[in-house]
Amino acid sequence: MRLLPSTVAVCAATVLAVLPGSAVAAQSPGAGATGFTITDPRIRESSGLAASRIHPGVYWTHNDSDDGPYVYAVDAATGKTVARVTLTGIGTPRDVEAISLGPDGQLYVGDIGDNLNGSWDHVWIYRFPEPMQLADATVKAEQFTVRYADGPRNAEALMVHPVTGRVYIASKSEDKGGLYEGPEQLSASGANVFRRVADVPWVTDGAFSPDGGRLALRGYFWARTYPWKDGRPQGEGERVDAPWQGQAESVTYAADGSALLFGSEGEGSRVVAVPVKPPAAAGGPSAGPSAGATAAPGGQGGSLPQGGSFPKGAAVLVVGTVLVLAGKRLLSRRRR
Repeated sequence: MRLLPSTVAVCAATVLAVLPGSAVAAQSPGAGATGFTITDPRIRESSGLAASRIHPGVYWTHNDSDDGPYVYAVDAATGKTVARVTLTGIGTPRDVEAISLGPDGQLYVGDIGDNLNGSWDHVWIYRFPEPMQLADATVKAEQFTVRYADGPRNAEALMVHPVTGRVYIASKSEDKGGLYEGPEQLSASGANVFRRVADVPWVTDGAFSPDGGRLALRGYFWARTYPWKDGRPQGEGERVDAPWQGQAESVTYAADGSALLFGSEGEGSRVVAVPVKPPAAAGGPSAGPSAGATAAPGGQGGSLPQGGSFPKGAAVLVVGTVLVLAGKRLLSRRRR
């Protein structure tokens, strides 16, 4: 999704006005957690991230909207693109928003955005095997049609559970979004109906920890991790000190689960690594290899103002309001 430059500026000014002197950037990553800058000028709207399991230090990403059927592999050591995969066997992508790697070794690409918030009665997921060799290539992908049991909606987050292989989508709503569960197996022969299983805040991306024990969700001004049990997020989750980014669009766990990586749109965009606390430091019954990143207790889940990363809920409420109004203005312009 694109935001007007004026929207970003107003939101940033609002945050600084409400929170003078407060830190809006993430804590500096520790040893072993690696951030990077995407240097490929073709990647102007990185809208999703997925850590490779077979190529250490490589992250898969893609552009938002109308770039074409392309997925890029970026080397975190250099920030350079080491492969561009062209997908065939699918239609023309409309609004690609997310990418996730399943336990079957396949990449799942979510063409699930809908800036008119329900104008399309179906969206798509594309799936193809993660390439064993990193080089420009053309691959034939499977295409799956997705419908929601409670009607069309906008979404930007797609997560494949690393143990069960089940696909989840988080919708994006200024009121209250939903976490949707797909069928046990996706079918290419008919519509795959996704059913709402939980309420979530305004979500722009999400990711499961490598062991499947936690679900991380992020929005424009917040991030939280939730214990995952019996196919559902548990409780209110823990707040993550996510970085301030002009257009916060993506999140993924590092392949070893040691960090959460947060990305944004824009040419030359920076991907920031936030270390995940080790089990002993995380504490509590939810501690483990997938414990929350720089987690802080407190806060309420279920809506954007309550789930924010900033310490003052009022600030997030103000910023959220500005964002909603700007979004509606953008929407009205597109409809003209």
